[in-house]
Amino acid sequence: MPAMNMQLPPKAAAFAQKWRGKGYEKGETQLFYRDLFEIFGVPVERVAVFEHAVKRLGKGSGFIDLFWKGRLLVEQKSAGSNLAKAKEQAFEYCEDLSDAEHPRYVLLSDFQTFELYDLRENAEAKFTLADLPAHIHKLAFIGGDDKPALTEQEQVNIKASELVGDLHDALQDVGYAGHDLERLLVRIVFCLFADDTGIFKRNAFQELIQDGTAADGSDVGTKLSILFQALNTPAEQRQSSLDAQLAEFPYINGALFQEGLRIPAFDAAMRERLIKACLFDWTAISPAIFGSLFQSVMDKEARRTTGAHYTTEPNILKLIESLFLKELRMEFNRAKRLRSANRAAKLKALQQKLSELAFFDPACGCGNFLIIAYRELRALEIKIIRELRKNPDQTVMDVAELSMLNVDQFYGIEISEFPARIAEAAMWMMDHIMNKQMSEEFGEYYIRIPLQRSPTIIHGDALELNWADILPPEQCDYVMGNPPFVGAKMQSPTQREQIKRIADLGGTGGTLDYVAA
Repeated sequence: MPAMNMQLPPKAAAFAQKWRGKGYEKGETQLFYRDLFEIFGVPVERVAVFEHAVKRLGKGSGFIDLFWKGRLLVEQKSAGSNLAKAKEQAFEYCEDLSDAEHPRYVLLSDFQTFELYDLRENAEAKFTLADLPAHIHKLAFIGGDDKPALTEQEQVNIKASELVGDLHDALQDVGYAGHDLERLLVRIVFCLFADDTGIFKRNAFQELIQDGTAADGSDVGTKLSILFQALNTPAEQRQSSLDAQLAEFPYINGALFQEGLRIPAFDAAMRERLIKACLFDWTAISPAIFGSLFQSVMDKEARRTTGAHYTTEPNILKLIESLFLKELRMEFNRAKRLRSANRAAKLKALQQKLSELAFFDPACGCGNFLIIAYRELRALEIKIIRELRKNPDQTVMDVAELSMLNVDQFYGIEISEFPARIAEAAMWMMDHIMNKQMSEEFGEYYIRIPLQRSPTIIHGDALELNWADILPPEQCDYVMGNPPFVGAKMQSPTQREQIKRIADLGGTGGTLDYVAA
């Protein structure tokens, strides 16, 4: 938690006590926010307005409960209300505002609970009125502190990467290194994620290690190897004598567990490190963030400074927003506001369009651009499906048939094998997260296992490969990413030769940055 004015928690506690059990939207909203802003010594009327009128695209006008231009939009509901509708309304208001008016923060509340969204940092926090004193620092922007405070998920990802890093170090110290170690860690991370998010039966992997292996760790490597074989084998093709505990694991496919690896020799301490990673809650992991952090476990020095050097998602979102997301969202808003009979047809056509788009990152690293783009497109698809299901003539469909988007719309090249494999696994992880979100939205459980489709992540040098062999140009809709920037004086001899050849600079060379290639 960042440094904080120590007077804020007591003031927040008094506020929570005063408003406990209250919450009538029409009659008490303004009093509620006058008191909330007073915690920070800020008169609310000095910076914000209540019931701010906003022109709606195709819907006349609406009223934002509290609006602080460029800073905060509040959507308030009465106590006990479902905030899902409030969130949808608040984010629609954001789309109707000009760039100059667009807020950094969106706050939803029913007086007794809060949901706060930092749109610049792409972060969120949820807490109750009773817990406000412990979370008051997240509202510090009201008092003028604009430092990012919503860092819970980032901290969760850093902690997870440290746990994997500890296991990596232990295995490397005994001579289990290189390609086998990298592949092993990617598989273990997938299993840890699968254990807590419904791909595996809850805690199946944890119980396999904790209860199904010897305390001295001597059989952990063998048990992992047999597990990986099972995960790569359809249930009907498995040996009937396979241990019952292992037989419960589902068939994963996707080539993630296909390659044979050297069996690692665990000891008691290494087994404990793996169990510690199993006990961690992996449900809050963001594959988009975790990929880069996970890559840092290969470098002990980089791991020590991960928090300081980690780049957050906003820059990626800025790029993909202007490249394609903003236009697609506007198309969605136009379609859903139609009152004609072709409203459903327009929405279906947009969903079909999304499912046919192809994205390419020729220097994808751990896949951050691809992963975040996929997440945002799936989120838009969920909105489309929600609108389609409102149609009275819409027949109820199995949730498995609702989503048309999949990971095989995404392509990348990465010069290092380890991040390439991380990107592949992280795309599947994000796919599962979005499938869970869709299941929760529409009330039916849906899981895409075994994996039928895969992202195309090629391990190779993007300056030496023919991109058209990976994705034909006529099938590619968007090229994006953040390729390496290396100044002329910092380039290796190989890089300088690549620049000269590709840019046809002749014998004198030149001073082009490496990214120019």
